[in-house]
Amino acid sequence: MPYFIDTHCHFDFPPFSGAETASLMSAAQANVRQIIVPAVSADYFPRILDLAANYPPLFAALGMHPLYIAQHQEADLAILASALRNKTEKLVAVGEIGLDLYMDEPQLPRQLALLNAQLKLARQHDLPVILHSRRSHDQLASALRKVALPCTGVVHGFAGSLAQAQAFIRLGYYIGVGGTITYERAQKTRHVMAALPLSALLLETDAPDMPLAGFQGQPNRPEQAANVFAVLCELRQEAPSEIAAHLLQNSQRLFQLPSVD
Repeated sequence: MPYFIDTHCHFDFPPFSGAETASLMSAAQANVRQIIVPAVSADYFPRILDLAANYPPLFAALGMHPLYIAQHQEADLAILASALRNKTEKLVAVGEIGLDLYMDEPQLPRQLALLNAQLKLARQHDLPVILHSRRSHDQLASALRKVALPCTGVVHGFAGSLAQAQAFIRLGYYIGVGGTITYERAQKTRHVMAALPLSALLLETDAPDMPLAGFQGQPNRPEQAANVFAVLCELRQEAPSEIAAHLLQNSQRLFQLPSVD
């Protein structure tokens, strides 16, 4: 069975911070061999870059999360631009960026301006993007259509409709499959992940957030990617080995990740 890549894990947060080696060992025991760590604000860039530099399984993504729109400063864009100019092979994406219309006072014009600025930086530096989207799929697709990134990216933690997922795929984007599909009540998302082409799917946890069914109240962990995979196999018709191979190849292709021996 091919190994797993957790394409979205906030490994710079507790319970992983201070327990990195043990956490990576637990992930490896579940065959999760590589992990992409997206930033939420410029304050976390040094920490994430340091993690990626010091732990071979970890890779960095730098960006400003829309949930923190009230905190981001104009100077943070200059910090991001500088980090991207000096990028190493362990910096593989711009993220987590995107739009969020679910929160109170979303400040959509400001969110859109920040998103567009970061999309332009991603295009300038030939990097894919890791995208957050809550109740904003149509607005996000419109923004992506205007920028037309050559390296595209992934819409992470997707919970929209099949038509919305297909719209992103037509633009060349991947769809992130996470713990939502482990909940029986999430019938719409389970149907979407069963219906989309394997060539469009990536595996993720969003750890320590988005705990799986049966693990509510506990921090999510990257090793749970194996359980997300198991449920995905239950929802789809293909053999598990074929599903795993596509998930691995898609992740390697998008983020230009090296193979693990």
